[in-house]
Amino acid sequence: MMQRRSGRRGKSGDAAAERQEGTPMENGVPRETGGSQASSEEGGIAPAQGGGTVPPNAPHPPRVRPRLVFHTQLAHGSPTAKIEGFTNVKELYAKIAEVFNISPTEILFCTLNTHKVDMLKLLGGQIGLEDFIFAHVRGETKEVEVTKTEDALGLTITDNGAGYAFIKRIKEGSIINRIPTVCVGDSIEAINDQTIVGCRHYEVAKMLREMPKAQPFTMRLVQPKRAFDMISQRTRSTKNPSEGKVASGRETLRLRAKGTATVEEAPSEFEEEAARQVDDLLESYMGIRDVELASTMVEMAKERQSPEQFSQGLDSLLGEFAFPDEFVAEVWTAICETKGFSK
Repeated sequence: MMQRRSGRRGKSGDAAAERQEGTPMENGVPRETGGSQASSEEGGIAPAQGGGTVPPNAPHPPRVRPRLVFHTQLAHGSPTAKIEGFTNVKELYAKIAEVFNISPTEILFCTLNTHKVDMLKLLGGQIGLEDFIFAHVRGETKEVEVTKTEDALGLTITDNGAGYAFIKRIKEGSIINRIPTVCVGDSIEAINDQTIVGCRHYEVAKMLREMPKAQPFTMRLVQPKRAFDMISQRTRSTKNPSEGKVASGRETLRLRAKGTATVEEAPSEFEEEAARQVDDLLESYMGIRDVELASTMVEMAKERQSPEQFSQGLDSLLGEFAFPDEFVAEVWTAICETKGFSK
């Protein structure tokens, strides 16, 4: 079994992480700093605006790219609005809430390029620069009673990054699958009248796993607001080219739980495949799915040269998850076996 120790990233790891983080954002604006302009002759003086001269080693002022503007709608139907200037998921929800005059706590989750409750299109840690954002807001509240007759309920939990855990998958033939009122996309608001708002998905999954058998418990769920007739009409229309469109741009806006957002190259197909495998392992071991977490683990593995270094990095950055040693070993193997990541 792998020995796990806490460790700190060395200078080479820091440099690699900086390269990975991409272009930093300030107040929602990506910045890139260019070097001094090349002179017309080596060692010469570059002409300055206004007819003066600029010393060859003078610092070049930062070049600011245009602000990143995204289109958004409420998934159950609304006019289209534009948002900008956010650097994480909570700020994104605040911007959406502001333009639609609702509370940020009304938003359960967002999907990209579809108004449907499609768990394959969930907004995670990356947004393509051409993506259209649909916000799913609170609908009806319902309460269900569950009796645990098996070890597993058959639920996979994820969260929106802003305090709400919700159901991402229901296993066919499972206990939950036999309760027709429980649906994918439902937010879990309370268990036995104990609110779980603000809990992370892995905490909620752990609570459900630890529920005793043969003892009924209740879950209070909030379903996304149902679409009106205008939504079904919109899906048949070709007037909205963003609907169902998969962005083809190479750059994405990477949202981070800690630190500022960055504009980065879109993940390669090998990175995406590795992240999918890690996400599957997260579901198998912990009952959660989290593409952003999986992508973070893939990035970390790229910077590490051994499973021991990988384990230390996870302890340092993601220690709150308390990943089992067996899980860490399988994640390392899965990433390394993916084409393009062999160590």
